[in-house]
Amino acid sequence: MGYYSGRVVAITGAGAGIGRALAIALAGQGSTLALSDRDAASLAETHRLCHAAPAVGTHLIDVTDRQAMIDYASLVVAEFGRVEVVLAVAGVMHVGSVMGSEYSDVERVVDVDFWGVVHTATAFLPHLIASGDGHFVGVSSAYGLIGAPMHSAYCAAKAAVRGFIDALRQEMVATHQPVAVTCVYPGGVRTSIMQTGSYARDADRPAVIARFDRTVARLDPTEAAVRILRGVRMRRAEVLVGMDAHAVSLALRLAGPSYQRVLSTLLKLTQVWPVRLLTGGHRRRNKRGVQDG
Repeated sequence: MGYYSGRVVAITGAGAGIGRALAIALAGQGSTLALSDRDAASLAETHRLCHAAPAVGTHLIDVTDRQAMIDYASLVVAEFGRVEVVLAVAGVMHVGSVMGSEYSDVERVVDVDFWGVVHTATAFLPHLIASGDGHFVGVSSAYGLIGAPMHSAYCAAKAAVRGFIDALRQEMVATHQPVAVTCVYPGGVRTSIMQTGSYARDADRPAVIARFDRTVARLDPTEAAVRILRGVRMRRAEVLVGMDAHAVSLALRLAGPSYQRVLSTLLKLTQVWPVRLLTGGHRRRNKRGVQDG
């Protein structure tokens, strides 16, 4: 029997992208699944694709609703008797400059991407502890490791996830709780996050989506799921997903606060992440007022 066989696994954001790929992979490995999303049609399709699972429960849940998440965690345990693995995957994207973005755009990203993880963790943690062998997995991003122009809200929320997950891991160790904690940092994965994201008035939505699909989203969600589940099975504290995520992590280790200069050079050499994406597509002007690049 494999590591996930017979385990009860809850996944938020299971309606599409990495969440759906994780659900399908776990179904094939014999996990009982508790799947949630706020999109009914997408969630139903994921349910259909998880026919190999011993049992699947689906619930329409908004991770920004604290009480709904508390109730949902209790529902999962009432339905399946326990929950041993929780994957907090739900996330949204906003693209645009700080000055060009509305407060509501930033609040939405922080509510879903950060508070969604907090609500999921606090709702499920008592049940994970009660299982005697729990595992909480929060999804940050390569953008949670760096600051990227035109992605300030997303970077801030995902960096907050990193801090929260790291602190939670230390708490579980310090208090001798039977819960492992993993933070996942995906790079460019072929999902619909850019298509479904919001855009500020100074962001060229078609150009951003085209560039993302053409040069950034190199990894298939199925392969991303394989790498994530392998890392979780090995009980790793951090799981970097994709060459671009590894490149970002390497640049940070090598350069520290000077990572931005090193990162631009490293990613240009490895061709895993176009520099124009990191700089918002804008070219710098030299002292003579002529555009570089």
